[in-house]
Amino acid sequence: MIEGHGDDAYRYPGIRSDFSSNICSTTSHRTLMAHLAAHPDLLAHYPEPEAWSLERLIAEHYDIDPASVIVTNGATEAIYLIAQTFRLMRHIGIPTFQEYDDACQMFKVTDDDRKMLWFCNPNNPTGRVVDSMRQKRIAKEYDMVVIDQSYERYTRQGLMAPRTAIRHGNVVLIYSFTKTYCVPGLRLGYIVAQQNLAAAIRQYLRPWSVSALAIEAGKFLLQHDELICQPDFSEARRLHELLSRLPGVSVEPTHATFMLARIEGYTAADLKDYLAHEHKMLIRDASNFRGLTPQHFRVASQTPAENDALVAAIKEYIEHRTQ
Repeated sequence: MIEGHGDDAYRYPGIRSDFSSNICSTTSHRTLMAHLAAHPDLLAHYPEPEAWSLERLIAEHYDIDPASVIVTNGATEAIYLIAQTFRLMRHIGIPTFQEYDDACQMFKVTDDDRKMLWFCNPNNPTGRVVDSMRQKRIAKEYDMVVIDQSYERYTRQGLMAPRTAIRHGNVVLIYSFTKTYCVPGLRLGYIVAQQNLAAAIRQYLRPWSVSALAIEAGKFLLQHDELICQPDFSEARRLHELLSRLPGVSVEPTHATFMLARIEGYTAADLKDYLAHEHKMLIRDASNFRGLTPQHFRVASQTPAENDALVAAIKEYIEHRTQ
């Protein structure tokens, strides 16, 4: 999805509050930036053809074999690598992240008998979570299951552990440094899977797909738990309640700090433009998620002051349109 994603502030100069991206906005990157600035030599040399050193650190973190870990250029590269490797009949629930379907459509199905399920947990854009018992049942129902756990830090619900996925043997997990450490510009993710599955995926890795700076950043971040994002779950619940009280606005239940909403009688695109131009706020027009309508939008909870301002601005929009 090249167009129509969140965090498209480049279209709206002067944005002060970004609700469009499901990423903590209050995390400081000062120590990471200082660390990378102290290693300018990284720019003068090729990185490892595959990020072996970072894969070993991730494996140590989870107490698993490094052969079960593949570091990728963001979670998006992981999605396309998995689709390219396992060309099975896909099952993708909606609404969800469009890249699963886009990646699968890029590579022709070669096995019509085996079924492969893709799902995001917590799901984007709804924030709902498939609980651990349901995950285990799903693993038995499908020949292969791909679970994108990029937003694992944005929920308090229990998710599948890497060791559990490896024991299942048919589950592939996707993780994202982007969301865990709030570094979307870094482009760093990884896959965890049983060794045979990981070996099959590894055959499609492009040499040097992960930059030296990204590898070094990943190693630094893994050693600094204080840099992991710390979402304010109580504030997210408060924002959910405030939005639900607005006339003509309905908000779906969520287990995460982001939420899917619908505005009656107007379009999300018009609301987005109004908020961006009049209040320098950015929301996610969710109408391009399959299964949703032109009225759907998504927001991620920010600070209490920003959340209050967003609710007031949406109320103002509704009042102006009804006059």
